Amino acid sequence: MDTSSSAHGAGVAVSSSSSQSSNRWKYEVFLSFRGDDTRTTFTDHLFIALRNAGINTSIDYQLRRGEKIQSELDQKIEGSRIAVIVFSKRYAESRWCLRELSKIMRCLKDQEGKKVCPIFYNVDPSQVRKQTDSFREAFQKHEKDEDPNEVKQWREDLKASADLVGWNLKTTADGYTFLFASNFVSPYFTNQPKLRYYN
Repeated sequence: MDTSSSAHGAGVAVSSSSSQSSNRWKYEVFLSFRGDDTRTTFTDHLFIALRNAGINTSIDYQLRRGEKIQSELDQKIEGSRIAVIVFSKRYAESRWCLRELSKIMRCLKDQEGKKVCPIFYNVDPSQVRKQTDSFREAFQKHEKDEDPNEVKQWREDLKASADLVGWNLKTTADGYTFLFASNFVSPYFTNQPKLRYYN
């Protein structure tokens, strides 16, 4: 769903499942993003805005990958109340991003109170939903190199996440990343209760 006209405070999807009930989270936000696309631009602006607002945010600046890192990322996703997914042109090129996405969508179903907010950075929701353009090209490669069942799940998770209420940078804040980051944080998080953390 393209939600450029939606109210800012509504830009988060909430799990309706009660299979895992907890009101204790380690992080308020987990940021999922494609580093090559947004690490030094949009995601940095968003992370700084969240940090300056006192929002405890998990962000992965690690370039190396492996089983241990994947396990740590899974724990951070599970321990974050809100998962913010920054969809960009090269997001689907990364199998690590897609695995993060699948984990996030599983948690949305399984964890009561879990919220997911997609942000569309220089891509349209329809490109993510239908896997066209750069997403189609990425999946042509994945279908040759990756497990077919996993690729099928990635496709389903992209469609499901793109159907959630979210934010489209192209139609918000005139596309200015710093202004968008400020607009994203202020109206939503300033109205949220402070979360209780665990170590």
